[in-house]
Amino acid sequence: MEGRGATGRRENSVVGLGRQGKDGSADGAARRVVRMLPVLLIVLGTVFDLATPPSFTGSPFFTAAPLIAAPLFTLRATALTGIAASLVVVALHIHNGTSWKVEALTELATVLTVSGLALLINRVVRRSGERLASARGIAEAAQRAVLPTPAERIAGLHVCARYEAAQADAFIGGDLYAVQDTPYGVRLAVGDVRGKGLGAVEAVAVVLGAFREAAETEPTLEGLARRLEHALAREGTRRGSLDAVEGFTTCVLGEIPPGAARLRLLNRGHPEPLLLYADGGVAALAPAEPALPLGLGELAADGASRPQEWPFPPGSTLLLYTDGLTEARDGSGTFYDPAARLRGRVFPGPDELLGALSSDVRRHTGGGATDDMALLAVGRAGEGQPERRRTVPVVRRDDP
Repeated sequence: MEGRGATGRRENSVVGLGRQGKDGSADGAARRVVRMLPVLLIVLGTVFDLATPPSFTGSPFFTAAPLIAAPLFTLRATALTGIAASLVVVALHIHNGTSWKVEALTELATVLTVSGLALLINRVVRRSGERLASARGIAEAAQRAVLPTPAERIAGLHVCARYEAAQADAFIGGDLYAVQDTPYGVRLAVGDVRGKGLGAVEAVAVVLGAFREAAETEPTLEGLARRLEHALAREGTRRGSLDAVEGFTTCVLGEIPPGAARLRLLNRGHPEPLLLYADGGVAALAPAEPALPLGLGELAADGASRPQEWPFPPGSTLLLYTDGLTEARDGSGTFYDPAARLRGRVFPGPDELLGALSSDVRRHTGGGATDDMALLAVGRAGEGQPERRRTVPVVRRDDP
């Protein structure tokens, strides 16, 4: 129960991990400046041409404008940019009295040719974008099928889950979570499959499928773990790959009996969950004896894989996560410590907790995470607490 009571002073405001940065607004301003570049280039070319002798030309500015517009705007807008640049070139040569010189015709032909190339680039970019959007849609559908978002309330508990992929535009990998209401209470799982790529995704689907079936029928967490191991072994043998002898999955299986202020956890080689109390205290739920991951159970000694029980008082929140959280490093190589970062903080609910935690990890790593991260938070409502707490401002408390 380390940390509980050490920060027992309740603040009038809800305490979080820090103010949200202004990265979003900065990115928006940068995008607006980039989208104004075609117009700015035409204006700069015009000013340069008028401010210099006729032997100097603003042609580079005018040819760059449609090329910049091609990946940013529609086909029509790109064409209008090219037409505007061409008309400005013609108007400037008329103004300078050089409209029928060879240099003027060459400059106009250059702008028109580059504008035509910009239209071709626009079509290629748009088609690539459509294919990417289709691929993203398929990936999102696969994620929803394999890792569906749990309901916000399950058997009276507040639930929130997040999957943070380290690779840009990736949606699912080897991390997993599941929550299910069963005759034995709310059962949950968070795990990390060895390996990456499609093989890891296949193993995730096997583990989750076995969990959803066995959680309804197995009376104990030990039996549930055995069912998951059998499913992994069967799948590894069927595929006939190296995973059949070397595959394993770290996992925490949990059970919250109905109407009881306690929880049971069976940890199979996974990072220890955290229990966040209503007063800001944090307890690490470490197993009394370490156990081997799923897939290596035959190597374990008898009795080394038994569930443990902890109090789960009203107002507290159970946080489970994969090692993508604890192995996140900052620029100096310091690992992220969720217990230290969360101690003394109070959140309106599990969704606000995970939102603040994800943002804090991004700040810690500078946005450069190297591993996927699955987060699952389950909260028990406190006495007199409304059914669903709304988001309130999250601010940082100045530690004494």
